[in-house]
Amino acid sequence: MAIIGSLLAIALPMLARTMGAAKGFRCQVAQRTVAFDFAVFANDDLGPDRGNDTSLNGRFTIETFQNSQYGLSEFWRWGSGTTHTLPDNADNDPMRCAEVKSPIKVTRSLSCTDGGVTPAASISFGFNLRLHRRPVVSDGVPRLEPVQLSGAVLESGSTPLFWDVDGRVASTRGLNPVFSAPSLADTDTLGANTYWFPAMRHNGAANVAFIDGHVAASRAPLEEPGWNWKPMRLR
Repeated sequence: MAIIGSLLAIALPMLARTMGAAKGFRCQVAQRTVAFDFAVFANDDLGPDRGNDTSLNGRFTIETFQNSQYGLSEFWRWGSGTTHTLPDNADNDPMRCAEVKSPIKVTRSLSCTDGGVTPAASISFGFNLRLHRRPVVSDGVPRLEPVQLSGAVLESGSTPLFWDVDGRVASTRGLNPVFSAPSLADTDTLGANTYWFPAMRHNGAANVAFIDGHVAASRAPLEEPGWNWKPMRLR
């Protein structure tokens, strides 16, 4: 019995790490799919369906891309109802990490930032807030300015596009976790990491998807060399 107990003490942590790695891989596959869809959406030559953003003369917002991924607003694909619960009977569950099991509800007439995806605690992917709002200081007053993107954003390949977020932490702060960002030097406008709530749910690491389509795991995302947390091409 002592030998069996010793073997189990060795094997069980290894098994847990292996299962965690498998779930982390599934999350990375999901993130790569979303990142690929973003590359298509942002490419001006591919003629993507940008919904209502077609009126922006070639520009678009990152929230419109999010809405298209969840099937919200003008991209509604969940039948005639006004709400839909995911995962559903067809196992549809977009924009989700394999380790987050609690269901989400999507609402037809609302965008992501207006509460189109609830509850906040069940949201697992958060997009780079700086692709949605640019921290600026005007007349000495800090504020977040809306951002319109163009295909030029694809030139910022080393910029994180989205990553694993902890929706429960965001919820306790009264925030919608569909957008997130570290404060960096913008402590006055982004609130000293108020919007920073990465989820280290993959053996102590978070998965991060980049604008160029690759996905990486990190235990210290802000310390990784070459990761550009401020997108450079937001023309």
